[in-house]
Amino acid sequence: MDLKDDAVKGIVPWDGTLSSFDFSLSAHTFSDKWKRFNPSFPAWKWITCPKQHHLVASHKVEGYLSLENMCHIKSSQSLQEQESDRSLTWKEESNISQREEPFDKATLVCPEHEVNHYDFHIVYSASYRVPVLYFRSYRSDGQLLPFNEIEKDLPGHSAKLRSESKWTFITHEEHPYLNRPWYKLHPCGTSDWMKLLFHSDSSLNKNGFVIEQYLISWFSVIGQVVGLKIPLEMLDTVVSNDS
Repeated sequence: MDLKDDAVKGIVPWDGTLSSFDFSLSAHTFSDKWKRFNPSFPAWKWITCPKQHHLVASHKVEGYLSLENMCHIKSSQSLQEQESDRSLTWKEESNISQREEPFDKATLVCPEHEVNHYDFHIVYSASYRVPVLYFRSYRSDGQLLPFNEIEKDLPGHSAKLRSESKWTFITHEEHPYLNRPWYKLHPCGTSDWMKLLFHSDSSLNKNGFVIEQYLISWFSVIGQVVGLKIPLEMLDTVVSNDS
């Protein structure tokens, strides 16, 4: 059976979840398109991990997507200005002293300003059968930031999103592969809103639900909570590439 055919599922009775193999397939599609349409931004990398369970099918793929060593450079704006137009200024650590290009219309500031470092991981949840965004932040000396400090770096609309939506609340739990506490956006409502998203948007389902595009649509919503937006071109190609 062709693997791509196996990844294409009918809209009904799809429940908004995906298998671990489908997650791997969708993750690679997401990573490839992110790199293609967002070349000035660091790439998401697939990290292969040892299987956590010995009694699993040989074809099962385990791993996660990683975007690390990102720098949030604190703005020199006044507190009032930050509250009215708070957007993240992201840089890859290795390029912090090189010529920079703005992302998400953020204003770039000089490297001597205070910097917080961020790591982002997209991990598959076997219990919820959906992707989960894990993240952590630390200062240049390696000291981990508590959430009340991280919250100051988040975009202004993040608090409103988290207070109004059951699927955007943040918890502090052990990373399933690194065995260290990370923050994560809890996945309890993910399958419900993903199902609604694909059923309500005819442009996504006119040719049937294509599992490869799952993470692109998922991250277009989840990424907003932490100030990471995907290029609109990635969404525009969700259907056109499979027409």
